[in-house]
Formats: sequence, structure tokens, C-alpha cells
Amino acid sequence: MAATPLAGAAANCSASLRSVPSSFYGIPSFHFLAVGPESAASGLKRKLLRTAGCSRLSQKDSIHCHSLIEVESSVGATEDETHITAFVLVRHTLKTLQGCRALLLLPLKLLLDIPFSFGGSEHHLFSWQLNLKRKGFAFIIGSTIIALLITCGVTPSSYTSSQTWALTEENLLFLEAWRTIDRAYVDKTFNGQSWFRYREEALRREPMNNRKQTYAAIQRMLATLDDPFTRFLEPEKFKSLRSGTTGAITGVGLEVGFDMSDYGSSTNLVVVAPVAGGPAERAGIVPGDVILAIDGADTQGMGLYDAAQRLQGPESSEVELTLHCKGSSQRRVILQREKITINPVIWRLCEITADNIKLMKIGYIRLTTFNQNSARAVKDAIEHLREDRAMAYILDIRNNNGGLFPAGIEIAKMWLKDGVIVYIADSAGIRDIYEADGNEAIVTKEPLVVLVNRGTASASEILAGALKDNRRAVILGDRTFGKGKIQSVFELSDGSGLAVTVARYETPAHINIDKVGILPDYELPPSIPMDADSFCKCLADSSLPCYISSSMLLSRPY
Repeated sequence: MAATPLAGAAANCSASLRSVPSSFYGIPSFHFLAVGPESAASGLKRKLLRTAGCSRLSQKDSIHCHSLIEVESSVGATEDETHITAFVLVRHTLKTLQGCRALLLLPLKLLLDIPFSFGGSEHHLFSWQLNLKRKGFAFIIGSTIIALLITCGVTPSSYTSSQTWALTEENLLFLEAWRTIDRAYVDKTFNGQSWFRYREEALRREPMNNRKQTYAAIQRMLATLDDPFTRFLEPEKFKSLRSGTTGAITGVGLEVGFDMSDYGSSTNLVVVAPVAGGPAERAGIVPGDVILAIDGADTQGMGLYDAAQRLQGPESSEVELTLHCKGSSQRRVILQREKITINPVIWRLCEITADNIKLMKIGYIRLTTFNQNSARAVKDAIEHLREDRAMAYILDIRNNNGGLFPAGIEIAKMWLKDGVIVYIADSAGIRDIYEADGNEAIVTKEPLVVLVNRGTASASEILAGALKDNRRAVILGDRTFGKGKIQSVFELSDGSGLAVTVARYETPAHINIDKVGILPDYELPPSIPMDADSFCKCLADSSLPCYISSSMLLSRPY
């Protein structure tokens, strides 16, 4: 492996540690490059710290010296082949060696006969050094040293205190978060900034005297990426996020979305459906109620992610909702949060009749989220509807803001005989390809309609894009949200966590939908309800404004 040191000197390094001399403003500095097994990382770091002499510096300079040491891990061709690449640039800054302490170096070497070492070869000073000693200059030099020590305020106690300095627990937590972003974040330019320099400056500049200050420092660090989906989660929120993906959350039992009655121009947050038996349903909240405020915070312009976080919280805690109910004025409701088991799928068999003659059976499946139960629940719904002899299917993913990426892939395979589902890309290009091979397919021929709106995001858009680009389904509704990025969740050592954008995805037609969304094949009537029973009525009664003709449901993708 070859590397070019930052100051200009080049070095070829093997698995053992080697030093390469160079110069920075005339001051000796050394660059180290080492490659070895991961288990040697901590020992290597200690060795480099000793080699750099960090412990002999003052506290301020020692912070700089420590912050220049970085040990990175990289994953090789396979996941179980891990190597540690340590690149260390250690240098005493110009500020440290200028002035009083810079003048100390030469007299000390003259008095103690310390050899100078450059590039592994040692050169003793010339014989005039001995002549200086013989002629009594040692006394003059010693006096000068004492004067400099007094002037500069350098005492044994100051060196003793600097030797005991070390990174605090708060510093280490910040560095853990920094390294997580460094290794996993999709944009290796880090929004056009030097990620290493930011770390160095943050350790010097940011106050990290307690956990609250450390969390704030991490949040400020993430804000520099300008990525709303890469975010810090305090321990309670991180626990809530993980429980949501397993099918249980602590909240009030509400599914919320945007009001689409005026074709998406409204920012009203409305109740899509209350969870049966949950706190919201017991309080009389019904589909269509507009949520004006959550704990006094206006919901105008509030995103679905933010609204969901505000509705969730510790068990037995309370949340106040300001509602505008149909046919009445505003009212305030105080709900107590409790553990809610999420059923991600609701299904119905919609029978269309004319003159009491059954003309068609249509299977309606509403998918509200992608969690660990979603794929199994969709499969069960399809199998029940097939037993009931459904002729066509409607997959409703309106206001489904995503969830677990693997669940979206599994559900797409149920509808596809073959074809690409999604391309995963990072800064280097296409990284992975997910395809359907027919082994998990259940219904591949029956007509399929997918309902979307601007609340359809993330994993929902992967599913909709796969079914559209493979010409398996007709897409009805409004333009989707446009979240073309994939996040992974990382837990930190104190129980907090990071949601980090690790990749972006492209549809089978190589369309990057980020901030653009998926365009529907046809617009959906704005008054289409979101609960299963009301939706079935819209299919059966042509006099209703929400009516959808059977010809549209049975149409094939163009």
C-alpha cells in the first residue's frame, strides 16, 4: 500500500509501523501509516500517542495532538474480513514550538548531549558543543533556561497536570457519533466540508461538560450535512423508533396524514383512522378530523415524521390535541399514551353489484407501514382474498411513510414474477440490485391498482416504483413524497442512536425520485376515503362522488 503524506513526503508502508520525516514550517513532523488486524487498533493508537508525545504537551496542545489521531475501520470484499487502516498525522504545531518553548529545545540538547534523529540516522552535534561546555558557557545557558522558565511560567506542576489529561467520556461519545457518520454516510464529501477538520475544531470549540451539551454538539454536527433524514435520537426516542419497527409503539393510537381534498395544496394534518380500542377512538376521534395543534404546536407545515414523534411518548404520559371535527367547532382533547400494537394491514373483499347481481369481487388491501409484521400480514390478506375468488386487487399505500426497507422488497416480490425491484447506489455508483425471481410470487397476473398520495414515502415509493416500472400495476392518486434515500439506524454506547442516510435508490427505470416523487398514471378523485368499508362503498355506488369505475380498476398499465 502506498500513501502520500499531507506535508509532501511519500512513504511505502507495510503492516509494521514506520515513520517518515518531513517538515512543516521548518519544524520536524512525522507521518505514520499502518495496516493490521482490527484487534491491534487500540494498541496501535496507544503506541502512536506515546510516539507523538501527546502526554508531554500542555492540555490545550494535547487536545490538538490527540484530535489528530484517527483510527478508521474499513470492510473488505467480504463482511468478515475487517482491516484497520490507521492514518496518523502527528505534529507539534507552530504555536507550540514558537516563543519560549522553542528556545528551550536547543539549550537542552546542548547540555544533555541528546542526539538529533532524522529518518533513522543519528547525527551528534559537532565538537564545538564540547568546547562550549569546557569554556563555561554551560553556566550562561543554564541561567538563560532558568530565566525563560520563570518568564514563560513553565513549572514542573504544569507538566504534571498536562500528563494526566485524557479524552473525557463525553468526548468519546461525540467521537463515536462522528466515526459512525464518517463510515456510513452516503455523501463522502459531507456536504462539501472537511469532515476530519470539523472533528478537530469541534473537540476544541464545542462545550462537552455533560451529556446534554454532548447531545447538542452531535446535533450541530449533523446539521452541517443539511440532510433532514440523518438525525440524532436521544435514548427514549431511539427506543421508541425501534419498538415501532417491531409492531408496537407507545402513543395514542392514531394514523395521520395530509388532507387531499384540494388535490394536495392543503397542509392540514387529518386523522386517517384511529386504532381500534385505542385512546383516540375511545375519545371519539374519527377519520377526517383535522388536528390543528399537538401540545400547543401548530400543525400547519408540520411533517408526518414530526407529528408522529409528538404523538408518541412514554407510557401513561399525556398529550393535548386541538381538533376541528366535522360539523362542529374546535375542541381540545387530552389523551393518555399507552402501548399500541400496530396491525399494518387492513383488508376487505369489495363486491360490486348491479340490480342485485354480483358483477365483480375486488380485494382491497390497505398497508399503513412497513414493520416486521407487514410482509406476513400482506401475504395472509392476499391468500384470504384468493380463497374468496377476488378478480382484481387494490393496494392502498396512501399516507404510508415507509419503514423497514426489507419489508418493502418482500412485498414487491409477492406481485412480481421477475424483474428488478430497486437499484441501491452510493457515491461510487450502483452498489446493489434487488430482483424478483418468482419464488415468493403469489399474484402475478390479476389486475392490480396502487393508490398513492404525497404522504407515500420511502419504502412505499420503492414498492410503487417497482410495480410501475415493471408494468405490473396502474398507479392512481397524486405525486408521492420523493424520499429517495435509505437510512440505517445505529445505536451508540449510551443507548442513544443515529439514523444515517447510507444510500440512495433508483427505480427499475433508473429514476432517482429524491425530492421529485413518483408520478401516478391517473389522478384519483379527491374524495376517496381511506377506511376500508367506505372505500368499498365508493366502488359499488356510481352516484357517489368518490366512485371509481370498474374499467379503470381492470385496466392494464400502458
